[in-house]
Amino acid sequence: MNVPVASEPSVPGEVLVMGAGAVGCYVGGCLAAAGVPVTFVGRSRVVEALAAKGLTLTDRDGARRTVGAPQLGLAQAVPAGSRPALVLLTVKGGATAQAAAELAASLPAGTPVLSLQNGIGNDRVVQAAAPALRALPGMVPYNIAELAPGAYHRGTPGRLAAQDDAALRPWLPVFEAAGLPLDLHADMAGVQWGKLLLNLNNPVNALSGMPLRDELLDRGYRRCFAALIDEALAVLRAAGIEPAQMTAVQPGRLPGLLRLPDWLFRRVAAPMLKVDAKARSSMADDVALGRRTEVDALCGAVVRLARGHGLDAPRNARMVALMDGGWPAPPPRLGSAELRQALGL
Repeated sequence: MNVPVASEPSVPGEVLVMGAGAVGCYVGGCLAAAGVPVTFVGRSRVVEALAAKGLTLTDRDGARRTVGAPQLGLAQAVPAGSRPALVLLTVKGGATAQAAAELAASLPAGTPVLSLQNGIGNDRVVQAAAPALRALPGMVPYNIAELAPGAYHRGTPGRLAAQDDAALRPWLPVFEAAGLPLDLHADMAGVQWGKLLLNLNNPVNALSGMPLRDELLDRGYRRCFAALIDEALAVLRAAGIEPAQMTAVQPGRLPGLLRLPDWLFRRVAAPMLKVDAKARSSMADDVALGRRTEVDALCGAVVRLARGHGLDAPRNARMVALMDGGWPAPPPRLGSAELRQALGL
Protein backbone atom coordinates (compact mmCIF):
# COMPACT_ATOMS: atom_id res chain seq x y z
CA MET A 1 0.00 0.00 0.00
CA ASN A 2 1.31 3.44 -0.89
CA VAL A 3 1.47 5.82 2.05
CA PRO A 4 0.76 9.43 1.03
CA VAL A 5 3.59 11.83 1.74
CA ALA A 6 2.62 15.09 3.38
CA SER A 7 3.29 17.97 1.01
CA GLU A 8 5.04 21.15 2.02
CA PRO A 9 2.62 24.00 2.67
CA SER A 10 2.24 26.51 -0.14
CA VAL A 11 4.12 29.72 0.63
CA PRO A 12 1.97 32.79 -0.18
CA GLY A 13 5.01 34.90 -1.09
CA GLU A 14 7.99 36.75 0.32
CA VAL A 15 8.35 38.05 3.88
CA LEU A 16 9.97 41.34 4.85
CA VAL A 17 11.25 41.63 8.43
CA MET A 18 11.29 45.31 9.37
CA GLY A 19 13.58 45.58 12.38
CA ALA A 20 16.00 42.66 12.42
CA GLY A 21 16.64 42.37 16.15
CA ALA A 22 16.19 39.32 18.37
CA VAL A 23 12.50 38.76 17.57
CA GLY A 24 12.83 39.60 13.88
CA CYS A 25 15.89 37.40 13.39
CA TYR A 26 14.37 34.46 15.25
CA VAL A 27 10.90 34.51 13.66
CA GLY A 28 12.17 35.50 10.23
CA GLY A 29 15.04 33.03 10.54
CA CYS A 30 12.73 30.12 11.32
CA LEU A 31 10.68 30.99 8.24
CA ALA A 32 13.82 31.23 6.12
CA ALA A 33 15.01 27.86 7.43
CA ALA A 34 11.68 26.42 6.28
CA GLY A 35 12.24 27.71 2.75
CA VAL A 36 10.35 31.01 2.87
CA PRO A 37 12.13 33.85 1.03
CA VAL A 38 12.84 36.45 3.73
CA THR A 39 14.46 39.88 3.57
CA PHE A 40 15.80 41.30 6.83
CA VAL A 41 15.96 45.09 7.25
CA GLY A 42 17.99 46.17 10.26
CA ARG A 43 20.86 48.09 11.77
CA SER A 44 24.31 47.76 10.24
CA ARG A 45 25.53 45.80 13.29
CA VAL A 46 22.98 43.05 12.74
CA VAL A 47 23.01 43.06 8.94
CA GLU A 48 26.79 42.79 8.82
CA ALA A 49 26.76 39.93 11.33
CA LEU A 50 24.16 38.04 9.28
CA ALA A 51 26.15 38.63 6.09
CA ALA A 52 29.27 37.23 7.75
CA LYS A 53 27.81 34.36 9.79
CA GLY A 54 24.29 33.63 8.61
CA LEU A 55 21.77 32.64 11.26
CA THR A 56 21.96 30.02 13.99
CA LEU A 57 18.67 29.48 15.81
CA THR A 58 18.32 27.35 18.93
CA ASP A 59 15.58 26.81 21.49
CA ARG A 60 14.86 25.38 24.91
CA ASP A 61 13.52 22.17 23.32
CA GLY A 62 16.90 21.34 21.77
CA ALA A 63 16.10 22.32 18.19
CA ARG A 64 18.86 23.88 16.12
CA ARG A 65 18.39 25.55 12.74
CA THR A 66 21.00 27.21 10.56
CA VAL A 67 20.51 29.48 7.58
CA GLY A 68 23.51 30.38 5.46
CA ALA A 69 24.14 34.01 4.59
CA PRO A 70 23.48 33.41 0.86
CA GLN A 71 19.91 32.38 1.72
CA LEU A 72 19.19 35.69 3.48
CA GLY A 73 18.04 38.90 1.90
CA LEU A 74 19.79 41.67 3.82
CA ALA A 75 19.28 45.44 3.74
CA GLN A 76 19.57 48.50 5.95
CA ALA A 77 16.51 50.12 4.33
CA VAL A 78 13.42 48.79 2.58
CA PRO A 79 14.66 47.71 -0.86
CA ALA A 80 13.20 49.64 -3.78
CA GLY A 81 10.54 47.68 -5.59
CA SER A 82 9.79 45.37 -2.66
CA ARG A 83 6.54 43.45 -2.99
CA PRO A 84 6.35 41.27 0.12
CA ALA A 85 3.25 39.22 0.78
CA LEU A 86 3.71 39.87 4.51
CA VAL A 87 5.69 42.33 6.63
CA LEU A 88 6.74 41.38 10.16
CA LEU A 89 7.24 44.63 12.08
CA THR A 90 9.69 44.01 14.91
CA VAL A 91 11.25 47.42 15.59
CA LYS A 92 11.21 48.84 19.12
CA GLY A 93 7.98 50.65 19.96
CA GLY A 94 9.50 54.13 19.77
CA ALA A 95 10.55 53.53 16.16
CA THR A 96 7.12 52.36 14.96
CA ALA A 97 5.95 55.55 13.23
CA GLN A 98 9.23 56.04 11.38
CA ALA A 99 9.34 52.40 10.27
CA ALA A 100 5.72 52.59 9.09
CA ALA A 101 6.47 55.71 7.06
CA GLU A 102 9.41 53.95 5.40
CA LEU A 103 7.21 50.97 4.56
CA ALA A 104 4.47 53.23 3.19
CA ALA A 105 6.93 54.94 0.87
CA SER A 106 7.99 51.65 -0.73
CA LEU A 107 5.23 49.05 -0.51
CA PRO A 108 1.98 48.62 -2.44
CA ALA A 109 -1.29 49.62 -0.83
CA GLY A 110 -2.91 46.84 1.14
CA THR A 111 0.33 45.10 2.13
CA PRO A 112 -0.33 43.36 5.48
CA VAL A 113 1.97 44.53 8.28
CA LEU A 114 1.91 42.26 11.34
CA SER A 115 3.17 44.03 14.47
CA LEU A 116 5.14 41.58 16.61
CA GLN A 117 6.12 44.26 19.10
CA ASN A 118 5.84 44.71 22.83
CA GLY A 119 3.22 47.09 24.18
CA ILE A 120 -0.26 48.18 23.23
CA GLY A 121 -1.46 50.03 20.14
CA ASN A 122 1.53 49.73 17.80
CA ASP A 123 -0.82 48.65 15.01
CA ARG A 124 -2.75 51.89 15.44
CA VAL A 125 0.48 53.87 15.13
CA VAL A 126 1.26 51.98 11.92
CA GLN A 127 -2.21 52.61 10.50
CA ALA A 128 -1.99 56.33 11.28
CA ALA A 129 1.47 56.69 9.71
CA ALA A 130 0.76 54.38 6.77
CA PRO A 131 -3.01 54.41 6.10
CA ALA A 132 -2.68 52.57 2.79
CA LEU A 133 -1.13 49.51 4.44
CA ARG A 134 -3.02 46.84 6.39
CA ALA A 135 -1.83 46.99 10.00
CA LEU A 136 -2.52 43.97 12.21
CA PRO A 137 -1.74 43.51 15.91
CA GLY A 138 0.26 40.48 16.96
CA MET A 139 2.07 39.10 20.00
CA VAL A 140 5.25 37.11 20.62
CA PRO A 141 4.91 35.18 23.91
CA TYR A 142 8.44 33.90 24.31
CA ASN A 143 11.80 35.24 25.33
CA ILE A 144 14.51 35.42 22.67
CA ALA A 145 18.13 36.21 23.51
CA GLU A 146 21.00 37.11 21.21
CA LEU A 147 23.79 34.76 22.29
CA ALA A 148 26.36 36.01 19.79
CA PRO A 149 26.30 37.85 16.45
CA GLY A 150 23.94 35.86 14.23
CA ALA A 151 22.96 33.44 17.04
CA TYR A 152 19.51 33.67 18.65
CA HIS A 153 17.95 31.45 21.29
CA ARG A 154 14.31 30.98 22.35
CA GLY A 155 14.38 30.35 26.08
CA THR A 156 10.67 30.06 26.95
CA PRO A 157 7.61 28.36 25.39
CA GLY A 158 4.51 29.79 23.75
CA ARG A 159 2.56 30.33 20.54
CA LEU A 160 2.47 33.44 18.38
CA ALA A 161 -0.84 35.29 18.31
CA ALA A 162 -2.36 37.73 15.84
CA GLN A 163 -5.59 39.41 14.84
CA ASP A 164 -7.75 37.10 12.76
CA ASP A 165 -7.57 38.41 9.20
CA ALA A 166 -7.97 36.87 5.76
CA ALA A 167 -4.44 37.98 4.86
CA LEU A 168 -2.95 35.80 7.61
CA ARG A 169 -4.94 32.59 7.21
CA PRO A 170 -2.88 31.23 4.27
CA TRP A 171 0.24 31.67 6.41
CA LEU A 172 -0.94 29.41 9.25
CA PRO A 173 0.44 26.12 7.81
CA VAL A 174 3.67 27.90 6.79
CA PHE A 175 4.28 29.20 10.31
CA GLU A 176 3.38 25.79 11.75
CA ALA A 177 5.88 24.02 9.47
CA ALA A 178 8.53 26.56 10.51
CA GLY A 179 8.09 25.73 14.19
CA LEU A 180 6.21 28.98 14.82
CA PRO A 181 2.60 27.98 15.59
CA LEU A 182 0.33 30.99 15.16
CA ASP A 183 -3.12 31.43 16.71
CA LEU A 184 -5.59 33.96 15.29
CA HIS A 185 -7.94 35.85 17.63
CA ALA A 186 -11.05 37.88 16.95
CA ASP A 187 -10.05 40.36 19.68
CA MET A 188 -6.38 40.93 20.45
CA ALA A 189 -6.80 43.50 23.24
CA GLY A 190 -7.07 40.93 26.03
CA VAL A 191 -4.19 38.91 24.59
CA GLN A 192 -1.92 41.95 24.38
CA TRP A 193 -2.72 43.07 27.92
CA GLY A 194 -2.22 39.52 29.19
CA LYS A 195 1.25 39.53 27.64
CA LEU A 196 1.97 43.03 28.92
CA LEU A 197 1.29 41.90 32.50
CA LEU A 198 4.05 39.31 32.12
CA ASN A 199 6.32 41.85 30.44
CA LEU A 200 6.16 44.05 33.54
CA ASN A 201 8.97 41.81 34.77
CA ASN A 202 11.23 43.06 31.95
CA PRO A 203 12.38 46.23 33.76
CA VAL A 204 12.72 44.29 37.02
CA ASN A 205 14.98 41.83 35.24
CA ALA A 206 16.97 44.61 33.57
CA LEU A 207 17.56 46.41 36.86
CA SER A 208 18.58 43.16 38.56
CA GLY A 209 21.35 42.43 36.08
CA MET A 210 20.59 38.72 36.53
CA PRO A 211 19.53 35.91 34.18
CA LEU A 212 15.75 35.57 34.08
CA ARG A 213 15.51 32.33 36.04
CA ASP A 214 17.85 33.56 38.78
CA GLU A 215 15.85 36.77 39.13
CA LEU A 216 12.57 34.84 39.41
CA LEU A 217 14.09 32.74 42.20
CA ASP A 218 14.64 35.89 44.28
CA ARG A 219 11.49 36.62 46.30
CA GLY A 220 12.39 40.30 46.65
CA TYR A 221 12.37 40.81 42.88
CA ARG A 222 9.20 38.72 42.58
CA ARG A 223 7.47 41.00 45.10
CA CYS A 224 8.36 43.98 42.91
CA PHE A 225 6.96 42.19 39.85
CA ALA A 226 3.81 41.30 41.78
CA ALA A 227 3.27 44.91 42.87
CA LEU A 228 3.47 46.12 39.26
CA ILE A 229 0.93 43.48 38.20
CA ASP A 230 -1.43 44.33 41.08
CA GLU A 231 -1.40 47.98 40.04
CA ALA A 232 -1.99 47.10 36.38
CA LEU A 233 -4.86 44.74 37.22
CA ALA A 234 -6.63 47.50 39.17
CA VAL A 235 -6.31 49.80 36.17
CA LEU A 236 -7.58 47.12 33.78
CA ARG A 237 -10.63 46.50 35.99
CA ALA A 238 -11.41 50.22 35.91
CA ALA A 239 -11.06 50.20 32.13
CA GLY A 240 -13.25 47.12 31.72
CA ILE A 241 -10.46 45.11 30.07
CA GLU A 242 -10.14 41.38 30.79
CA PRO A 243 -6.53 40.25 30.27
CA ALA A 244 -6.10 36.84 28.65
CA GLN A 245 -4.55 34.01 30.62
CA MET A 246 -1.06 33.54 29.16
CA THR A 247 0.32 30.99 31.64
CA ALA A 248 -1.03 28.11 33.71
CA VAL A 249 -2.05 30.70 36.31
CA GLN A 250 -4.93 33.16 35.92
CA PRO A 251 -3.75 36.79 35.83
CA GLY A 252 -5.50 37.67 39.10
CA ARG A 253 -3.71 34.86 40.95
CA LEU A 254 -0.26 35.58 39.61
CA PRO A 255 0.72 38.23 42.22
CA GLY A 256 -0.07 35.83 45.07
CA LEU A 257 1.98 33.11 43.44
CA LEU A 258 4.94 35.46 43.01
CA ARG A 259 4.85 36.43 46.70
CA LEU A 260 5.18 32.85 47.97
CA PRO A 261 8.30 31.97 49.98
CA ASP A 262 11.13 30.75 47.78
CA TRP A 263 10.85 27.10 48.84
CA LEU A 264 7.14 26.99 48.07
CA PHE A 265 7.45 29.05 44.88
CA ARG A 266 9.96 26.53 43.51
CA ARG A 267 7.38 23.77 43.96
CA VAL A 268 4.18 25.51 42.94
CA ALA A 269 5.65 27.51 40.07
CA ALA A 270 7.82 24.77 38.54
CA PRO A 271 6.40 25.34 35.02
CA MET A 272 7.23 29.05 35.23
CA LEU A 273 10.81 28.17 36.15
CA LYS A 274 11.34 26.02 33.06
CA VAL A 275 13.48 28.81 31.71
CA ASP A 276 16.98 27.91 30.61
CA ALA A 277 20.03 29.70 31.88
CA LYS A 278 20.47 31.60 28.60
CA ALA A 279 17.16 33.46 28.88
CA ARG A 280 17.05 37.12 29.80
CA SER A 281 14.66 39.94 29.04
CA SER A 282 14.96 41.94 25.83
CA MET A 283 15.12 45.03 28.04
CA ALA A 284 18.27 43.68 29.67
CA ASP A 285 19.74 43.28 26.17
CA ASP A 286 18.85 46.89 25.35
CA VAL A 287 20.59 48.11 28.51
CA ALA A 288 23.68 46.07 27.68
CA LEU A 289 23.80 47.58 24.19
CA GLY A 290 23.23 51.14 25.41
CA ARG A 291 19.87 51.42 23.67
CA ARG A 292 16.80 53.17 25.00
CA THR A 293 14.45 50.59 26.46
CA GLU A 294 10.77 49.92 25.82
CA VAL A 295 9.75 50.60 29.41
CA ASP A 296 7.38 53.35 28.26
CA ALA A 297 5.55 50.85 26.03
CA LEU A 298 5.04 48.57 29.05
CA CYS A 299 4.87 50.36 32.41
CA GLY A 300 4.10 53.61 30.59
CA ALA A 301 1.06 52.01 28.94
CA VAL A 302 -0.30 51.17 32.40
CA VAL A 303 0.29 54.75 33.54
CA ARG A 304 -1.50 56.21 30.50
CA LEU A 305 -4.48 53.87 30.84
CA ALA A 306 -4.72 54.78 34.53
CA ARG A 307 -4.71 58.50 33.80
CA GLY A 308 -7.38 58.00 31.16
CA HIS A 309 -9.65 56.66 33.90
CA GLY A 310 -8.78 59.19 36.58
CA LEU A 311 -6.36 56.90 38.40
CA ASP A 312 -2.68 56.81 39.25
CA ALA A 313 -0.17 54.01 38.76
CA PRO A 314 2.74 55.28 40.86
CA ARG A 315 4.83 52.10 40.91
CA ASN A 316 4.71 51.65 37.16
CA ALA A 317 5.50 55.35 36.81
CA ARG A 318 8.48 54.87 39.11
CA MET A 319 9.76 52.03 36.94
CA VAL A 320 9.62 54.32 33.89
CA ALA A 321 11.65 56.90 35.79
CA LEU A 322 14.21 54.34 36.99
CA MET A 323 14.75 52.88 33.52
CA ASP A 324 14.39 55.96 31.36
CA GLY A 325 14.98 58.97 33.58
CA GLY A 326 18.72 59.25 33.07
CA TRP A 327 18.99 58.04 29.49
CA PRO A 328 21.43 57.89 27.66
CA ALA A 329 23.15 57.02 30.95
CA PRO A 330 22.36 53.39 31.79
CA PRO A 331 19.84 52.70 34.56
CA PRO A 332 21.25 51.64 37.94
CA ARG A 333 21.69 48.02 38.88
CA LEU A 334 19.58 47.48 41.98
CA GLY A 335 19.47 44.65 44.47
CA SER A 336 16.02 43.35 45.33
CA ALA A 337 15.92 45.24 48.65
CA GLU A 338 16.92 48.48 46.88
CA LEU A 339 14.27 48.02 44.20
CA ARG A 340 11.59 47.28 46.80
CA GLN A 341 12.52 50.48 48.60
CA ALA A 342 12.39 52.46 45.35
CA LEU A 343 8.86 51.14 44.74
CA GLY A 344 7.74 51.83 48.30
CA LEU A 345 7.31 48.16 49.23
